[in-house]
Amino acid sequence: MAQLYFYYSAMNAGKSTSLLQSSYNYRERGMNTLVMTPAIDDRFGVGKVASRIGLESEALIFHGDDDLVQIINDAHQQQFLHCVLVDESQFLSKAQVKQLAYVVDKLDIPVLCYGLRTDFQGELFSGSQYLLAWADKLVELKTICFCGRKANMVIRRDSEGKPVREGAQVAIGGNESYESVCRKHFRELIWD
Repeated sequence: MAQLYFYYSAMNAGKSTSLLQSSYNYRERGMNTLVMTPAIDDRFGVGKVASRIGLESEALIFHGDDDLVQIINDAHQQQFLHCVLVDESQFLSKAQVKQLAYVVDKLDIPVLCYGLRTDFQGELFSGSQYLLAWADKLVELKTICFCGRKANMVIRRDSEGKPVREGAQVAIGGNESYESVCRKHFRELIWD
């Protein structure tokens, strides 16, 4: 029986690495996967999922208003899908999370979503909010703060390295812009 999974964490916990490993495991057993990534995140090229350790895969891109049921069903008609894997799932809309639940419940295809839980202000992303609410399985991937504690928050830094407290929720970037920290250091840098 298919399920909807949400693998979440702060940055640099290996979400994309885990996604690529899961896809590889299916394919190694002769099964077909569909790797998807939002069009908004093109840091590693359009239609690519890449990890910081050098693994990468081609991916089907989607936009915020795309009907994922239609996209996945079309791909499924061309080649039987054993699993759908979604990178950067925090960028999903509420409607798209519902659509992924439909893919699981009606098409009986497991869907594995990987993404951030919260933004640089400690607020939930829309996709993460509904995945946390509706996923069958929640799995926290862990990384550490510079102090050695579990990092469960993300801070954004400006071009001078200073923490940013306000701004648009979405600003695509990597290690040059974001840092994973524990709640204690998040509070000291952002809330206090």
